[in-house]
Amino acid sequence: MTGTTLPEVARNLAGDGTGQPAVRHPFPPTALRLSLGVTLLLASTASCSAAGSQGGHPPVVTAPAPALTAGSGTADRSRPDERPFDTTAHSTSEPTSIWVVVNKSHPIVPRTFRPEVSLVRGYQVANAAAPSLARLLDDADEEGLGFKIASAFRSYDYQRSVYDATVASRGRTDADRVSARPGFSEHQTGLAADLVTPSDPSCDFDPCFARTPGGRWLAEHAWSYGFVVRYPAGKEDVTGYAPEPWHLRYVGRPLAAELREEGITTLEEVFHVSGGDYA
Repeated sequence: MTGTTLPEVARNLAGDGTGQPAVRHPFPPTALRLSLGVTLLLASTASCSAAGSQGGHPPVVTAPAPALTAGSGTADRSRPDERPFDTTAHSTSEPTSIWVVVNKSHPIVPRTFRPEVSLVRGYQVANAAAPSLARLLDDADEEGLGFKIASAFRSYDYQRSVYDATVASRGRTDADRVSARPGFSEHQTGLAADLVTPSDPSCDFDPCFARTPGGRWLAEHAWSYGFVVRYPAGKEDVTGYAPEPWHLRYVGRPLAAELREEGITTLEEVFHVSGGDYA
């Protein structure tokens, strides 16, 4: 039947296949109609198969319906081959790594380390973090927040001057809660930045920054630029520092998204790295 059209099949069934008028068939009309229907069905099937073999539209195959998660009423979108997030993709000890963990238990090695930097609104920021920080600031400006960078990269010597001044004004014990000793500061990696809002400075460098429009915006949106709020409230025993809702740390969007999705708020916890106070 290859190449034969359905109208041609009908004409041949109505005649004798030669184009001449049909001779009256000895079978009853009902049997003739049944025979005609079966023959047309077979012709249709053969025609579809031929079309598929000659580059036409193949027969439509109906896919099985997606499985439903019990009790959810929605399709199960889990992938059997989906792998867990790889927390070993980057080093947590190399100072050039975007996942380096710097805290009171893990100083920067070597202590003279200086990252390669770019300028973002006049401040030195590690090359890996600079484009994302620039986008975050631009988008925040469009929201009317007007962030300003108060601090970004700090050298070992500069951090020593910051820490010494804090000790002089607050005492060593209190200083250690809010300021890193030289060699133990994330700022030396160039991946950290402190943001303030000059238009509303009342909560700058204060935990109440978390309740300001700027602080709430960072808590909600910083992850989408690859940043995390590094020192959250309630995690002082883990990070070793009092809450700093203005202190952002660049880790890249994949890790920032993973932390958000899993509800993990510190690098120490996601990487199972020790933190807390100085040894």
